[in-house]
Amino acid sequence: MNEFQLLQHTLAGPAVCAGVGVHSGKRARMAIRPAAANVGVVFVRSDLTEADNRIRVGPKSVARTQLNTEIANASGVSLSTIEHLMAALTALDIDNAIVEVDGPEVPIMDGSALPFIQLLDRAGRKTQEAPRAYIEVLETVEVQDGVKYAALHPSDRFEIDVEIDFPSAAIGRQRVIMPVTERSFRDELASARTFGFIQEVEALRRAGLARGGSMDNAIVLDGDAILNPEGLRMKDEFVRHKALDAIGDLYVLGAPLLGRFESRYGGHALNNKLVRAFAERRDAWRMRTPTQVLAEAV
Repeated sequence: MNEFQLLQHTLAGPAVCAGVGVHSGKRARMAIRPAAANVGVVFVRSDLTEADNRIRVGPKSVARTQLNTEIANASGVSLSTIEHLMAALTALDIDNAIVEVDGPEVPIMDGSALPFIQLLDRAGRKTQEAPRAYIEVLETVEVQDGVKYAALHPSDRFEIDVEIDFPSAAIGRQRVIMPVTERSFRDELASARTFGFIQEVEALRRAGLARGGSMDNAIVLDGDAILNPEGLRMKDEFVRHKALDAIGDLYVLGAPLLGRFESRYGGHALNNKLVRAFAERRDAWRMRTPTQVLAEAV
């Protein structure tokens, strides 16, 4: 209970960076700015001015989930690869932020959430005079796609249980189970990088994906071999990155969770399928402040 934040937070000042989009290959500048209480996370395509260029994050704002999470608004304005930044925002308890990007995709940086954590640390965090709300899971909601499975279960804290299984000997079957706090995210998940197989690059680029991908921003595998000269940052970096992705994907619900997320062999598509199913099950969750949860525990 002592990990709850009683009040909302935004940034103390702006945070600015620039980099290439891993899928578009296009360079973009991003500025994360403070926002008023109860605004939530709003992305702005600052390079587009002739249409509504604001995209408020929510369960139905996710438009595509092929190898990343892409959001869009009713005007068709879209932005790709928001998941790593979203994971960093929720890990650092940032409730309200305006994120301006002058291109079609959030910069990939090094392929992890660590550069965004460092960026937000430099900007600082500001407490706001508004109570924070959490989404409390009351009943299990689950989705399946063949052998792939994802669920949200009741819990008095945010926990994850993520498992993956790849035929590559470099990955194999990996599983991570942990409570998600700012400290555990910083220490155990933030630096885990995205990954891909060199055999798939040509097909992905024909499909308009992975045009900015390289060993500078991803773990690259060739069958059973890891091509990056520096190797892995942690022995199970692959499943930890999948957990990082899921944390970012879940934050499109618009508030931090009190619940246990479970995933077997899933990814962005299944995560969003779960988010949408969960949002529609109004009997399965409720909004609670930490004060309410603590009062009920007495």
